[in-house]
Amino acid sequence: MSFLLDTHNFLWFLNGSEELSEKAKAIIEDINQLKYMSIASFWEISIKISLKKLELGVPSKELLIQAIKNGFEILPLTFEHTTGIIDLEPHHRDPFDRILISQAISENLKIITKDAQFEKYPISIIW
Repeated sequence: MSFLLDTHNFLWFLNGSEELSEKAKAIIEDINQLKYMSIASFWEISIKISLKKLELGVPSKELLIQAIKNGFEILPLTFEHTTGIIDLEPHHRDPFDRILISQAISENLKIITKDAQFEKYPISIIW
């Protein structure tokens, strides 16, 4: 099984937040699971930092180091991922979440997220 983390779950994991479900935490910590972080999530984090909507407390480059250290593969954006958005119903308006949904569909990944809007799409949600 392969998993894609929603951005907030990755940050919760790194911060040791109790917001992260036990099931999600177990999957993330399991070295035998194939886990992905989308490059779009790093883009989203960078935008939020630049807009002063997010403060990490560590250099942003540390996120990539922590992702790799915790066994994440970085999922790039492809043309198929971007055009996959065209066929998505407008249940979710957030462009970053929409690209994650498109990536999950295209790559047959389960998404680890607390966001209930994801359930309206033809993807498997883990929470």
